[in-house]
Parts: sequence; structure tokens; C-alpha cells
Amino acid sequence: MGVRSPSPATSQTLRQELNGHSSPAPSLYHSQSRRSSLTSLNESSEVISSHPKFVKDISKFWYKPTITRDEAISMLKDKAPGTFVVRDSNSFPGAFGLALKVSTPPPNVTSKSSDPASELVRHFLIEPTSRGVRLKGCANEPVFGSLSALVYQHSITALALPCRLVLPERDPAGAPDSVDSSVSTSGSSSSTSQLLQQGAACNVMYLHTADTESLTGPQAVKRAVSLMLAAKITPTVVHFKVSAQGITLTDNERKLFFRRHYPVNTISHCGLDPDDRRWAQKNEEGVPVGSHRVFGFVAKKGASRTENQCHILAELEPEQPATAICNFVTKVMMTSVSRPNLV
Repeated sequence: MGVRSPSPATSQTLRQELNGHSSPAPSLYHSQSRRSSLTSLNESSEVISSHPKFVKDISKFWYKPTITRDEAISMLKDKAPGTFVVRDSNSFPGAFGLALKVSTPPPNVTSKSSDPASELVRHFLIEPTSRGVRLKGCANEPVFGSLSALVYQHSITALALPCRLVLPERDPAGAPDSVDSSVSTSGSSSSTSQLLQQGAACNVMYLHTADTESLTGPQAVKRAVSLMLAAKITPTVVHFKVSAQGITLTDNERKLFFRRHYPVNTISHCGLDPDDRRWAQKNEEGVPVGSHRVFGFVAKKGASRTENQCHILAELEPEQPATAICNFVTKVMMTSVSRPNLV
């Protein structure tokens, strides 16, 4: 099946972002509907076409719109793993090609090239959608509002890629290089800091809150899910925001509450249900119509220093699975804050 080309306006917007003509407000993800995907904290319902601003503009180093596939291979084959370039796709108009240098070739792949180094350059298609761009064929990948947002997130965590993208300090068309741990660490640190300050959000289903006493970690989530499944629960769609300040839940329809904020220094864990139990969504007749993965986060109960509560939620959209949400919280927000009580 071919990739659907975006409208001329969409293609122009994506490319303008890389030429420095986008809105100055940074955005990690964006949304177009009420059931939003991960979005910038600065916008709640409008389409956001802006992108993360790096300390210095490095898009000229990794965005090479006019090069061919072979030129990308030649440019990357002698580089360190994680080095990458993005080009305009020749086969799918409106889409983009991501060429990435990896450390090992794909399993069960017979070399078709006389140059083994060429086999270490992997290729991925970045397809346009009505709401932005995403890696094609990767179910656990979210939709991003721009190419820069996609690159930015994958420099933090690999997600569906074989390895993290290493943000370039110089043009990869230059001399061959080797892994520079200090540059990689510095790039990761600055990217994490930028991501924390910006924050991100998504809509999820709020299911239940359970007291877990002093218990935290996966066992707290397991206990809270068991209590939730034993009770009569009516799910409520809430806005789930993550930032350097903590996690904020907003019930836009005010069915259960208006807004609850959990400061970052009170949060000790965020993860999936260890037993991988699902929330069965049912229609008015009580017939199951969907199954949603459950996750939860543990935070201090009110002003208590010892009592915890576990807040159970469920994923809402296939584009934003619970695994991606938990990964964002734990790998980006929580690991960036040095606290001994993290689990």
C-alpha cells in the first residue's frame, strides 16, 4: 500500500520548520481532535506545527532533502552508530527517508553488497499523516507534529528504532568519526533538559485511585489494579500532562474532579500492570468493544511523607499506547531528577 501524500500546505509546513520559519513556541507532539495524541503543554486542541528548538540549529546537519539513498549510505557507512540523515523520499512523494548507521546488521539478512559497511546503514520511511509524521510500520510509535519533534524524541529513546539517534555536532558529510561518549552524553543531557521544560500531554482514561500505604513500584500498581477490577468503575477521559513540575490530571468535563497535580518530588513510580491486565471497554448493552492496556503512577498521598496512592489509568488511542506514555515518564522525566526513592 502506498503512502498517502499530505496536502501541499502540510508538506510546505514540514519543510518550513526545518528552514526556520515555524512558530517560536516549541512542540513535542500535536493534536487535531478532542481525543488528542501527546501534545505540547502550550496547546490543548489546536494543530501545532512548531517544533523543538535546539540550543543551536542543527537541522542543517541531519536534514539533506536532495540526496539519494546511495549518497546517504556513502555518507553514513563510516560513521559511528546512531549517526543519521533525513532526506525527501523519491519513491513516496511527501514522505521522508531516515538513514541510520547501526552497530550490527539486521538478523537473517543476506548481504547483497560487496561492501559490508553498507549493510550497517538501515533505512526507515517517515510517512505523513493528517496529524503530522510517524515511522511507517511501527505500531508503538506516536505521531509527531514535525520532523524535528520526531528526531528530538528518538534522540532520547530509540522506541522502534534499533538505537537512539545521536544529534550531530557537525555535518555528517565531513570526515569519518568514531563514538565520542562526551558528545553523546552532552547531547542526551541537553535534549532531556529541553524536553522536560517543554513537557507533553495526552488524553487517557482515569479508572481508579487506591491507597497503597508505603508500597510503591510495580507491586503497588498490581495491588491497585486488583482493587480497581474488583470495584464498579466508570472510566473518565482526562488530560494527562507530564512536565518538569510533575504530573497533572485534568477532567475537562468535571465529572469526578477538575484538576489534580502531583509534584515531581512526590512521584516514585510509573509503569504498566505487571500482570498485563486490560480494561475492557463495553457499549451500552454491556458487550465488550475494546481492550485497553492499564498503567499507573505512584505518588505521595496529600502531605503525607510515608503514605502512597496509586492512580490507575488506561490508554485511549492506538497512536499513544500505555508503553509509550510510561516510557516518556520514566525515561525522560523521572530519570532526569536525582531522587533515591525512584522505583
